[in-house]
Amino acid sequence: MLELRDIVKIYNPGTITEMCLFQGFNLTVADGDFLSIVGSNGSGKTSLLNIICGSIPVEGGQVLINGEDITKMKEYRRYGRIGRVYQNPAMGSCPNLTLLENLSLADNKGRPFGLKKGINKARREYYREQLAALGLGLEDKLEVKMGALSGGQRQAAALIMATLTPIDFLILDEHTAALDPKTAETIMELTDKVIREKKLTAIMVTHNLRYAVEYGNRLIMMDKGQIVLEKAGAEKEATTVADVLHIFNEISIECGN
Repeated sequence: MLELRDIVKIYNPGTITEMCLFQGFNLTVADGDFLSIVGSNGSGKTSLLNIICGSIPVEGGQVLINGEDITKMKEYRRYGRIGRVYQNPAMGSCPNLTLLENLSLADNKGRPFGLKKGINKARREYYREQLAALGLGLEDKLEVKMGALSGGQRQAAALIMATLTPIDFLILDEHTAALDPKTAETIMELTDKVIREKKLTAIMVTHNLRYAVEYGNRLIMMDKGQIVLEKAGAEKEATTVADVLHIFNEISIECGN
């Protein structure tokens, strides 16, 4: 379980551009949840993910995983328990290494690297099985450099890389936003499949309201660092894109847009 307790986040403190985004923000994500987060630009979505992953510090509050306070834990150490897929397909992987080499690096996440071979040949067939399950033919591209793959192929590979080792949470940071519509649909379907089959707890930030409504068991909308809408379970299943868009429009009108 993930808990954010009384989070305070202030950008540029003590300057003329000081901005308090979160003031006593609270959020709990239960094991097995697939939470979608939507909101306009500047609502706090990405900042929330960065706080969870330790990419940015907080001025107050706690971040807990299964009761353990990780608020001051370094970012690289948190990634031993968290998998993240970024918006940019080029992030989270090395373009000049082969797909096999990237998978091997991901497979050794959290372990010490010594003077030994980085590729475990005994795991090669396991990688092939994981990639074959995607149905994109990536299992036959193990010797191809990541930089030579398409954006969709890289995102699919990144999804496998993020979930190769046991993790507490999968973070999806607008991971379909940079893809064309058809490829985005494929990646979203694969994402749902991987989350279900591996029984993962996932948090997805997206601007695609349909994905937020159709996938997962929980949905929240953020505005100015606050949760302004929350739907879960049967209530979420009954929620439509029009319902969410209506709230969006109301907020936009209040902001003078």
